[in-house]
Amino acid sequence: MESIKVFAPATVANVACGFDIFGLAVDNPGDEVIVTKRQDDQIVIQQITGDDGKLTFDIQKNTVTVPILKYLSHLDIKHGFDIILNKKMPLGSGLGSSSASSVAGVFAVNQLLNKPLNTEELLPFAMEGERIACGSAHADNVAPALLGGFVIIRSYSPLDFFKINTPADLYVSIVHPDVEVNTKDARHILKNEVSMNKTISQMGNVAGMVAGLISENYDLIGRSMVDYIIEPIRSILIPQFFEVQMAAKENGALGCSISGAGPSIFAFSRGKETAEKVGLAMQKEFTKVNIQSNLFVSSINQSGPKILD
Repeated sequence: MESIKVFAPATVANVACGFDIFGLAVDNPGDEVIVTKRQDDQIVIQQITGDDGKLTFDIQKNTVTVPILKYLSHLDIKHGFDIILNKKMPLGSGLGSSSASSVAGVFAVNQLLNKPLNTEELLPFAMEGERIACGSAHADNVAPALLGGFVIIRSYSPLDFFKINTPADLYVSIVHPDVEVNTKDARHILKNEVSMNKTISQMGNVAGMVAGLISENYDLIGRSMVDYIIEPIRSILIPQFFEVQMAAKENGALGCSISGAGPSIFAFSRGKETAEKVGLAMQKEFTKVNIQSNLFVSSINQSGPKILD
C-alpha cells in the first residue's frame, strides 16, 4: 500500500467532572489525513485545507507531523511521506482538533508500514501533538480519538489508561459557538490548589460517572455531571454558558458542561430524538445574543480512526 486516507474523530474531554482523565469519541466532526509514501526520507506537508491558512507547514510544529516524527525516530525508521491534512472541524473548539490530526497522521503511517505497533502503542506519540498544541501532553482527547469509546486515564506517570462500556442509547449534543477560547489561556487561568471539600465532592462524581456508565444508570450519569473545580472558572470565558446549560437540562438533557477547554458545550441525553431537541435548545440561547453556532449530535464512537481509502 502506497497511500492511505484516514479519518480521526472529534472528542469530548473532561466530561464535566473528569478533568484530564475522562474523554470520549464522537462520530462527527473529525479530521481527514492523506498520507503517501515518498522515495526519500523527507516528511512534507503538501496541503492543508479547512484551516483558513492558520496552520503551519513546519513539520516540527504541526500536530499532524510531530507524532509521525517521534514514531519514526522511536522505531529508527527512515522513510518519507507526503501529507495532506483536511481539517473537517473548527480549530480551538474544545473538540480535540489537534488530537484528531495527531491520531490520523500517526495511525496512517503505522498502517502504511504494515503496523509494527498496535493501536494502543501509538498513544504516546499522538500525545506529543498535544504538547505542541497546548504545552501539555495530556491524553484525554487523543486516547478516545485513537481507541474510540469512553477512555479513562488512570495515571500519566506511568501512562495507564483503559476503556469502559457505555450505554448504547447515550447520545451527545455538542454546540460550538462562534467565539474564541485559547486552550493555553484556558489552562493558565486554572487554580493549582483545590479545597478538600471540593476534592471530595469531585471524587464522588467521578466515581458516580464511571458506575453510571457501566451500569447504564442514566439518572446516576446525570447526577454525576457536576464539576466543582474547572467549570466555575472556565465558564466565564464562554458567553451565555449558564443559559445554554439550563436550556439543555430543561429540554431533557441528563447534564451539560464544557467540552474540553471550550468554547464548545456538550450535553448527554438518552436517545437521539432528545439529543437533537436539546442541541437545538442550546443553539437558541446563543442565537438570542447574536452568536452563531454549529450543532453536532452523535452516539459515542466506539471505533476511533477509520480508513476511508
